[in-house]
Amino acid sequence: MESLEQIKSNISEQLLKSGYTLYSFNFKKQTHDSTLEIVIDREEPISLDDISIVSEIISKYLDSHEFTNTSYVLDVSSLGVEKPIDVKNIDKYIGKYINIHLTVPFKGESYLEGTFDSADKDSIILIYFIKGRKIKANILKTSIDKGRLAIKF
Repeated sequence: MESLEQIKSNISEQLLKSGYTLYSFNFKKQTHDSTLEIVIDREEPISLDDISIVSEIISKYLDSHEFTNTSYVLDVSSLGVEKPIDVKNIDKYIGKYINIHLTVPFKGESYLEGTFDSADKDSIILIYFIKGRKIKANILKTSIDKGRLAIKF
């Protein structure tokens, strides 16, 4: 029987070969209905077809590698449409609609949501609207403590 860490490492390798990364791996062992929860990610959006493909890859691997004596349900998901942004690599999201939290408020706002227009070494330009007025905010990267992709309505 393999350890959970071995299983996690091997699944991570399998996913990398298929263009995905393992975001989280959690085995919830319960008396009944244990669950192996796996969350995947990649730069491109993840569709339901992708989840199906990844579930098949992981299922085939798990069929030949035992790590528990109890039955369990495999639950594969993605981070979703509003996935977190790695603030250190925020420049990868130029052109995307994002939500950011600021440690130093901009015009009294701690949260801003808009289109990430451009970036330089120290700051980003975020375009957002307030009451129909377009505002171009120049935000220092050091004042952004977290962010996520957002849905534009």
